[in-house]
Amino acid sequence: MFNKIFSKQNKALLSELVRTDFKLRYQGSMLGYAWSLLRPLLLFLILYIVFAQFLRLGRDIEHFPVYLLLGIVLWTFFTDMTNQSLGSIVGRGDLIRKIRIPRWIIVVSSSVSALINLILNMLVVLLFMIINDVDITSRVLLLPFILAQVYVLSLGLSLFLAAAFVRFRDINYIWEVLLQAAFYATPIIYPLSLITNTSFQQIIMLNPMAQAIQDARNVLVTTQTQTIAEVYGSSAMRLVPLTISFLILIVGVWYFRREARMFAENL
Repeated sequence: MFNKIFSKQNKALLSELVRTDFKLRYQGSMLGYAWSLLRPLLLFLILYIVFAQFLRLGRDIEHFPVYLLLGIVLWTFFTDMTNQSLGSIVGRGDLIRKIRIPRWIIVVSSSVSALINLILNMLVVLLFMIINDVDITSRVLLLPFILAQVYVLSLGLSLFLAAAFVRFRDINYIWEVLLQAAFYATPIIYPLSLITNTSFQQIIMLNPMAQAIQDARNVLVTTQTQTIAEVYGSSAMRLVPLTISFLILIVGVWYFRREARMFAENL
């Protein structure tokens, strides 16, 4: 099975789709690929001015600019990957009708494009860390595992959304509203300590994205960042959002495989 998935033909097709995605996304743009770096930086600048300088949020957090930027970068990756993947099958409808190719490879190509942007943005975070004199410790070795969890969660949602969008074209509007609500429900622009109700903190930290962002900040920026282990008083609670992420992946794969047989007819 794995030999079939990672066959030479599939790798070549995936590589070509990724290159095409990049070309089409920035086609006609004056700044081109630079927007993949500028967009989260501009969002960071706006949020930092409004929430840190005017509202004084995060003033007690060590290295708050890096703390905020890291949260924005991870959230941008999550939203980019799910939004790009959502319309990927419909966008490749002509290809699907003409050529028999693995349907999943279309969604994965969109996820790889978002992953490349994440790597570039993480280099910007590293630059901010150097400018802000953030100590880089051995705990940074945990970061790839945290990013892998975010990818697993995003891939599961991407597969589900891509398949659902073929049948239900309103799903993009629903997902847009859910993302907006989730952005404010996730401690990205504000520290979790701002929420004084412990029960609310616990509910928020069950969100895999909230847990991943807080863990990433904890290992990369400052140990002042509250993690799910601290909120619940048990390290075992880390398994809950991790399990949710893998369950979403399993459901996404199952739903995508079930719907994939009818893509050509429904497009």
